[in-house]
Amino acid sequence: MRDEVDQLVEAWARERSDLDLGPVAVFSRISRLAHHVDRARRAAFTAHDIESWEFDVLAALRRAGEPYELSPGRLLRETLVTSGTMTNRVDRLTLRGLVERHPDPSDRRGVLVRLTPEGKDAVDGAFAALLDAERDLLTGLSEKDQQELADLLRRLLVPFAG
Repeated sequence: MRDEVDQLVEAWARERSDLDLGPVAVFSRISRLAHHVDRARRAAFTAHDIESWEFDVLAALRRAGEPYELSPGRLLRETLVTSGTMTNRVDRLTLRGLVERHPDPSDRRGVLVRLTPEGKDAVDGAFAALLDAERDLLTGLSEKDQQELADLLRRLLVPFAG
């Protein structure tokens, strides 16, 4: 089985036989796969009337468990955005009725961001659609191959964690 990356690597090997092209064979495929995953994500989210950034915030709240609320600081850590960006996102999600702000009972000055029932429905539907789309992308791999790939990718990502 061959793909377009094989042709790319062969062309580079012909032109630059002095270089080790192993990384190109791996990362060109990861890059191309990321493009397909992004398209699948956008389609799943669009079908549920949310954008990728909205999903990120809603999913962080949903994963928190009942009552599906987090402090803005925790949301920052979960979504890796700046405080100004998070404020804007929470404002926009509040206007859409997908989240609400509530006083933090443990901090008089603090607030908690809570998923509304509409927000929970939106993120649950989008997540189910995303899983279906991602499952389709993995159909060429057995469960064992999928686990092996996940393990290998984890090994690549661990040095960046933190």
